[in-house]
Amino acid sequence: MKIIAADSSAAILNQEFEPQSIVGAAAVLVNPPYRECNACLAEPIFADAENGHEVIVHEAELCRELLGRVKADVIHLDMSLGAVPLERLSPIQLSNIRVSSRARRHLIKILPRLRKIAGEVTQKYGIEILAIGKESIPVRIAELTAGAHAILYACDKALRENQMVLLGLPSKCQPRPAEKRVYLYSLIAAEYDIRGFAEDTKELLEKVDIVEILNPIVRGFRALKLTPKT
Repeated sequence: MKIIAADSSAAILNQEFEPQSIVGAAAVLVNPPYRECNACLAEPIFADAENGHEVIVHEAELCRELLGRVKADVIHLDMSLGAVPLERLSPIQLSNIRVSSRARRHLIKILPRLRKIAGEVTQKYGIEILAIGKESIPVRIAELTAGAHAILYACDKALRENQMVLLGLPSKCQPRPAEKRVYLYSLIAAEYDIRGFAEDTKELLEKVDIVEILNPIVRGFRALKLTPKT
């Protein structure tokens, strides 16, 4: 089964390690054996962390765009709603799902746009968008892939602004730079061979000093201090 999935990840942090903006989004095509992406569409978004629910709509749009380039059997979206097809999801169903009232308000707000995208995808390509969330391995690969690209986007930001940038990585992962690539490996035991990666075509990693630290206020998260080289 060929699966397209999307997620947004990594955040610019302030000096108190509080997230300010979500950095990158990615839609990925994942084929068996489901360890890394086979095709990718990634973008810098720098979206307000307070309005993180809005990026879900953009993730669905990226999936639709990637589906126009590659074939897939289903789409997984980072919404943990029991793998319900988005086109069939209604406000009444949302009221019966165990989420916080704040999350439910946000979901109801974006639901019409998500259902419109899902309907277009089903009508044109004959496949469904499932609200499956982090239970999906392809969504995890999308998260790591978006995070790998976010490292490059944050390096570019540090160079443009000529100042240190503190980047919070996705949960339980570790970066590993390679020749003209940066990888983000999962640190979860059952996911030891799952990774995301980004191509460093602008050689940004060579222009920035990177120091990896643990996030002191959120267990399981790491951060990168990105400082332009003098």
